[in-house]
Order: sequence, then C-alpha cells, then structure tokens
Amino acid sequence: METVVKTHVGAYGILIKNEKIALVKKARGGYKGKLDLPGGGIEHTELPTETLKREIMEEVGINLNFYKLFDVTATNIKWKMEPNLWEDLHHIGILYIVDTEELNLKSEADGLDSEGAKWYNINELKPEELSPFAYFALQKLNYLK
Repeated sequence: METVVKTHVGAYGILIKNEKIALVKKARGGYKGKLDLPGGGIEHTELPTETLKREIMEEVGINLNFYKLFDVTATNIKWKMEPNLWEDLHHIGILYIVDTEELNLKSEADGLDSEGAKWYNINELKPEELSPFAYFALQKLNYLK
C-alpha cells in the first residue's frame, strides 16, 4: 500500500444570511459527499484573496462585495485515492467571512470538485455532514455546540 503525503493550502468563504449558510457538496477527494465551504487551492503567484474571489465565482457563481479574514486552521485526513494508493493530506485553510448582494447560488456541478452550491439552514445541519473547515467555522461562530 503506497501513501502520498501532501500539503494543500486554500482560501474559503463563510457566507451566512438569515441563519442559512452557502455550502457546496464535494464531488471528489477526501471530503467527497460532505458539505464544505466554497473555496479552493491557491494557485502559483495568486494572493489568498484572489483565490477566494475566483473560487467563490467558480463554485457558487457570485461576486463578493465584502471579505474579512476570519481564521486560519488546519486538519489532517488520510483517504483512499485508488485501491492501493492513499493520500495523507495536511489541509490548511485560510477562512474569510464574506458577503454579497447576490442570493442566487450556482446549483449545478462545476465539473471539478463541487456537485453544486445551496443555502443550508444552519440549525438543521449535522456535524457528520460537514467538512472539517465548515464544522470549525460554524462551531467558532457559536452555531454548533
């Protein structure tokens, strides 16, 4: 059994309106099937805020009119990529509180990581449905106990 060790750094947005949060359902990777904050990997020469705006547009289909650094966190996940190949991922997330005037989210899959974005009632979310970063953000904002 081979294991690939990798570090991934990304920028992610926390968009909450009226007790609802914008989340994407992950289509692949270690968080497949989980609800995650919209965002993704920082590309070469890109600033984290540029990544944030680009990824929010790609995954959620909206332009941001506000963003503020919320926190930086990290998690480790080991997941099976292929029958004999595992990934040991150190995932670092730069999390931002974001806002927009636009309320219609891109509900279709992006063809990459997302099965689409949707507003979720925060009070109905279960911790096991959430990615580690989504869980961390909601817990730190006192939405989850």
